[in-house]
Amino acid sequence: MTVGWGIAGPGAIAVGFANDLALVDDARLVAVGSRSAERGASFAARFGAASHGSYEDLAANPDVDAVYVATPASRHAADVVMFLEAGKHVLCEKPFALDETQATHMIATATRTARFLMEAMWTRFLPPYRLLASLLDDGVIGAPSFVESDFGFGVPREPMHRLWDPSLGGGSLLDLGVYPVQLASLVLGAPERVAAAGHVGPSGVDEIVVAVTTHLGGSFAVSKSSITVGMACTARIAGERGVIELPAFMHCPPSVTVVGFDGRRTHETPWPGGGLQFQVAEVHRCLAEGRLESSVMPHAESLSIMRTLDSIRHEIGLGFPAEDDQPVSQLASTGAASRHPDPGGPSS
Repeated sequence: MTVGWGIAGPGAIAVGFANDLALVDDARLVAVGSRSAERGASFAARFGAASHGSYEDLAANPDVDAVYVATPASRHAADVVMFLEAGKHVLCEKPFALDETQATHMIATATRTARFLMEAMWTRFLPPYRLLASLLDDGVIGAPSFVESDFGFGVPREPMHRLWDPSLGGGSLLDLGVYPVQLASLVLGAPERVAAAGHVGPSGVDEIVVAVTTHLGGSFAVSKSSITVGMACTARIAGERGVIELPAFMHCPPSVTVVGFDGRRTHETPWPGGGLQFQVAEVHRCLAEGRLESSVMPHAESLSIMRTLDSIRHEIGLGFPAEDDQPVSQLASTGAASRHPDPGGPSS
């Protein structure tokens, strides 16, 4: 059965998604929705899809079964709720929401409308991360007790750039830091304690963040992110019997290396395209099986990661104007209950 896809927000990440969608046999790009008629039409023409001048019109398209939400993070909650209410399944770009309150409402709406919802944490579905999960399950390094990872690069200080705009949920933590945080969660589970330090600059976004999380059994993780300085963008997972290394970029590494008592072994993990197709295949698998959430990236995991990000933001005193916006709170009160980092990101 072919799944008709719609894309909300024709930005840079949406281009990669549309390209990789063509690698999934039972997927078809039906339409794109944009607040800019010109941008939407240009994107649609490039990929042979219909163009809608609003997200509401995209939601009303009867040929669209599922929507990939690639709008700015500040819009995720309201857009996801709107598409779910319209009867569409949703794959929402990370960060899933601005905070746990929004994420909880999104999931509650998916449950009430009986529609599939998943955070587009594409990293979890890539071959190197599937291999990582397998290696951890097999105990190749013993019980992991320490995870260290970082993701950061310098972004020009342009006020109109989304990463420098607090009204769009900009900064390093939600866009880049979410990758080290999700790795710590994957390996060690939800943290029991969170400590963090960071610098919130004059633009109102976090420029650099360092978080130390304490997990079950006295294990620890150090997660770092920045939009002002370049970081190694690597990850290291240590256990009592060895170490697993993820080279740059740690969120989509080309290989996985295991260093143990018997030496060093590198497993190359190539894949075709940009890698966004694997999460699409997961959506299709779940829909075919009648599942409303993924076992690889379940709702509880998205909520847990969001909760950790909230704790880090609390520690460094970071807030977003969009958290006080009305659409999501009004809905709640009415009971409607490319492999290199691309700083271009989502758009309208």
